[in-house]
Amino acid sequence: MSSTHFGFESVDEKDKARRVRGVFDSVAPKYDVMNDLMSMGLHRVWKAYTVMVADVREGQYVLDIAGGTGDLALAFAPKVGSTGCVVHTDINEAMLREGRNRMLDAGKVLPTTVCDAEHLPFPDGRFDLVTVAFGLRNMTHKDEAIREMNRVLKPGGKLLVLEFSKIAKPLEKAYDWYSFKVLPRLGKLVANDDSSYRYLAESIRMHPSQEELKALMHKGGFGHVDYHNLTGGVVALHVGIKC
Repeated sequence: MSSTHFGFESVDEKDKARRVRGVFDSVAPKYDVMNDLMSMGLHRVWKAYTVMVADVREGQYVLDIAGGTGDLALAFAPKVGSTGCVVHTDINEAMLREGRNRMLDAGKVLPTTVCDAEHLPFPDGRFDLVTVAFGLRNMTHKDEAIREMNRVLKPGGKLLVLEFSKIAKPLEKAYDWYSFKVLPRLGKLVANDDSSYRYLAESIRMHPSQEELKALMHKGGFGHVDYHNLTGGVVALHVGIKC
C-alpha cells in the first residue's frame, strides 16, 4: 500500500481523492463567500493578476483545471472570443455545478466536464494555455498532473499555477495563528464546517515550496519556469512554458 498526505494525516493514496472530494462537496455551497472572507477579498486580486499574466488572445484555446466555481473561466471567455474556447473542468461535481450555475447566471455557456487532472481526456497539443488555481495541492500525484498539463499544451504554450505557497519568514507566526485558530472557526460559523478549513490550512503546509514546485515543473517537461510571489508569499503564481 502506498501512502500520501491528506493535510497532516498519512492516508492510502487511493483514498485521498475520495477524501478531498468530500471536503469540496461540503464547502461548495459557501465556497465563494468563504474565499472572500478568509482572503479578505485578495483572491480576486490574485486571480486578476493571473489573467493579466496569461495574456489570452482572440481565438486561443484555454483549459481551466480545478476550475471550481469558474472565476478564471469567466474571465478568459470574453478574451478568446467566438473563435476561441475555454474548457472548464474539475474533479468535483458539486464544485463544477456551482461554477456552471454562475456561468449561466452571467449569460455564458462554456464546455464543462468532470475530469481528473492526472488523466486528462484531451489530445496532445490541444491548448494554448492551461491554468490551475488553488487545486494542485489537492492532487495525489502532482508530478503526473503536471506532465499531463504539459502534454495537452501546444509547443510554446503556457501553464499557470496559482497556489498557496511558503510565506515570508517574518509573517509565519501571524499566518499560523490565523490559519489554525481563526480559519477553522470562520468555517464553522459561515459554512458549519471547521474540519474542511483545518484541512485547507494543513494542505498548504504540505504543498511544495516555490523552488520545489519550480523544479517539479521543469521535470514535467517545461523548459522555462518562473514564479511571482504575491502578498508576501501567501500565494505564488508559477509560469511554465512548453518549449
